[in-house]
Amino acid sequence: MAIPDFIRDLRADIGTKLLWLPGVSAVVLDDAGRVLLGKRVDTGGWSVIGGIPEPGEQPAETAVREVYEETAVRVVPEGVVLVEAMPPTRYPNGDMCQFLDVTLRCRAVGGEARVNDDESLEVGWFAMDALPELDDYALVRIKKALDAGPTWFHGMAQAQAQAQA
Repeated sequence: MAIPDFIRDLRADIGTKLLWLPGVSAVVLDDAGRVLLGKRVDTGGWSVIGGIPEPGEQPAETAVREVYEETAVRVVPEGVVLVEAMPPTRYPNGDMCQFLDVTLRCRAVGGEARVNDDESLEVGWFAMDALPELDDYALVRIKKALDAGPTWFHGMAQAQAQAQA
């Protein structure tokens, strides 16, 4: 994962302490209903495409930029799928981060999927019945992107049920 300059600057001051960061994930679908995935250099696993917004960058702009940078695919964001605070993560270098993930459903509108930077080992389109091994959170994001329901917020189903009781 490429570390943005502003995070390098922060790390110079705070070391490896917990850093709260925004993150944007893009569940990219094509006209055939396939999902675009990247095999990450840092973990070796398949995942939806995502990254960290630059200071002042809007989440939809981040999704468009990250998808193109990593896969050479052009996308149009269509909606917010979910918003969730993730558990803290410790990276191999000792850095601790906790991300507030905003996942967007995006439609592919151009480009040919290929490795387009140094963050991915492979990229490709996958039919829903032929997905590679994915972690649970990637599967949740894909499932929610395929649902026609409203944006999903962690814990809100319980709060809504209590409010209606």
